[in-house]
Amino acid sequence: MIHGYQIRKVNPTDAGAIAKVHVDSWRTTYRGIVPDDFLDGMSYAVSEARWRRISAQNAPDYAMFVAEDEDGSIIGFANGGRERSGDADYDGELYAIYLLQAHQRRGIGRALFQNIVQHLVVNGFRSMLIWVLEDNPACRFYESMGGVPVREADVEIGGKMLREIGYGWMELESL
Repeated sequence: MIHGYQIRKVNPTDAGAIAKVHVDSWRTTYRGIVPDDFLDGMSYAVSEARWRRISAQNAPDYAMFVAEDEDGSIIGFANGGRERSGDADYDGELYAIYLLQAHQRRGIGRALFQNIVQHLVVNGFRSMLIWVLEDNPACRFYESMGGVPVREADVEIGGKMLREIGYGWMELESL
């Protein structure tokens, strides 16, 4: 429990609330970075279907955690598992971490991050990578958590080419 907030494993019934956090977070975080028409066209229903599929994964090395406020409303989430691209240096990956803007800077993102790291360590992963849009203000968060920029790639979102930065952690056990 963090100042009235709780972190727990995801339940199948959480997909709708996760979709709302996902869409709303993208709209506040990426406005001015990702094209407005892409952000405005994001759908809670499409996102919910996607998160329902993702959260139903039964792979032992996959985990998803949600953050709830004092009323039990989901206000953030994170998921992670095996690194997906076959990177030679990093075996684990933080796939996503989203937190509603009104709940940022309260230690909740750090708690979600630490839950994923703990899950990865328990499942034998030594290192972790996360991909972040270069202009995302959260880059400072990953740096404060000890992440080092180790990769770069281009990604197309809404017809616009954007740069992604891969932040890496070589020794998860030391986090």
